[in-house]
Amino acid sequence: MEHIVVFITAPDQETAAGIARALVGESLAACVNILPGVRSIYSWKGKIEDEAEVLMMAKTRRPLFERLSARVKELHPYETPEIIALPLTAGSREYLDWLNDVTD
Repeated sequence: MEHIVVFITAPDQETAAGIARALVGESLAACVNILPGVRSIYSWKGKIEDEAEVLMMAKTRRPLFERLSARVKELHPYETPEIIALPLTAGSREYLDWLNDVTD
């Protein structure tokens, strides 16, 4: 199975926690870490923005990405939330087995 880590930014910890609970509760992710204190500088609608955010790191399987992405979009307050995935190229067998067991 192809495992991925999905990065999702959110405006605050409460929003991130709500999204994380939904993703884990619906078996779309095995685990979501929430990292506070992220500063994001980005271009949006012709302006340079500088915002405090939190970063979520969701561990899941590649076949679940589209469903996970759709669910995040339903729950997220941003017009265009960051939802990007990177391949998880290695991990302990026990952790990857657990990831497989708890995702849909």
